[in-house]
Amino acid sequence: MFSRTALRAALFAMAATGLAAPAAVLAQPAADIVDTAAGNADFGTLVAAVKAAGLVETLKGKGPFTVFAPTNAAFAKLPAGTVPTLLKPENKGTLTAVLTYHVVPGKLMAADVVAAIKAGGGKAVVTTVQGGKLTASLMGNVVMLTDAKGGMSHIRATDIATSNGVIHVIDTVVMP
Repeated sequence: MFSRTALRAALFAMAATGLAAPAAVLAQPAADIVDTAAGNADFGTLVAAVKAAGLVETLKGKGPFTVFAPTNAAFAKLPAGTVPTLLKPENKGTLTAVLTYHVVPGKLMAADVVAAIKAGGGKAVVTTVQGGKLTASLMGNVVMLTDAKGGMSHIRATDIATSNGVIHVIDTVVMP
């Protein structure tokens, strides 16, 4: 039987390599979204941003939530100085808008997203907690997210189960 620490390590190793975790592993009890992200160094920037925006309690709440979680490498793709600027207290509103644009109410597993894309003739539009829209589509067998500005992000790992939702790992920060 996996310990909680070993389970998290296995899930994040899979996420870092772009592999989806097997369903049997995901059936194990999980921590909430914030604790799951905080347990992986690849989400250090995301966790720092969630703290700076004052969203920790919200994302530890009952949910369920679907989080499209950018990695540190995704944040590094932003123009130089963007992350430090967003983390400043005077930019909390903008940071909150960017982060909540990565969260969808409800629990959307990868199979749900793919089914919605197929049912929608190749596209599925979801409304984020921020109020904006993300459009999901398939590029081969990879789900792509297109943001309001036309930016695109690949979902690199899916179905990381948490006690209050699910995390899907993305390789680019989406912008409202």
